[in-house]
Amino acid sequence: MTTADPYQREREEMVEFQIRARGIGNERVLAAMQKVPRHLFVPKTWERAAYEDRPLPIGEGQTISQPYIVAVMTEQLEIRPRDRVLEIGTGSGYQAAILAELAAKVISVERLPGVADRARENLARAGVTGVEIVVGDGTQGYPPEAPYDAIIVTAASPSIPKPLIDQLAEGGRLVAPVGPRDCQDLVKLVKREGRVETIPLGGVCFVPLIGQFGWQGEGSP
Repeated sequence: MTTADPYQREREEMVEFQIRARGIGNERVLAAMQKVPRHLFVPKTWERAAYEDRPLPIGEGQTISQPYIVAVMTEQLEIRPRDRVLEIGTGSGYQAAILAELAAKVISVERLPGVADRARENLARAGVTGVEIVVGDGTQGYPPEAPYDAIIVTAASPSIPKPLIDQLAEGGRLVAPVGPRDCQDLVKLVKREGRVETIPLGGVCFVPLIGQFGWQGEGSP
């Protein structure tokens, strides 16, 4: 990350007024969002809007989530420094960068090769390490590195893909948007003694999760 950061004040205001002021209290999450330069994860044409509290387009029909939602989902994951985290839907790489500040290792699965390539470039430009991006069907998770202490899904599916629940470690937390294509419910799953507890977190709107255990494609209902 560069020492001369033209957006330092905007990032500080984002954390204080959009995130902390709205109830996010985890200091590690707040520090991560204070550190990671969100403007390096959006297209150049959207750079000046990077710290506004709204999603922004990143190409190929994908978006970078609004900062508050990133903070909510990250806080609910309850990430510890030694945790291994699986992210489904790399997008711009911004969420993975936040996770990398909190966890020991982050595996991120992206369906679109072009999006994955740009995310790798974004992460490198921001000086982020500890993230491995894999191109594949995120609804199948990533078995080679399972189990995971935390799983975050950044696209919406009709239900939680079973492979993700199977790859969640005992005591693990999973946060994902679930519901129809237009708007969904954000839910948190906690695995205890093989059983899954579901906790509702409120309404959200995400792009669809395409794959074997999600939406089958743009033409599917």
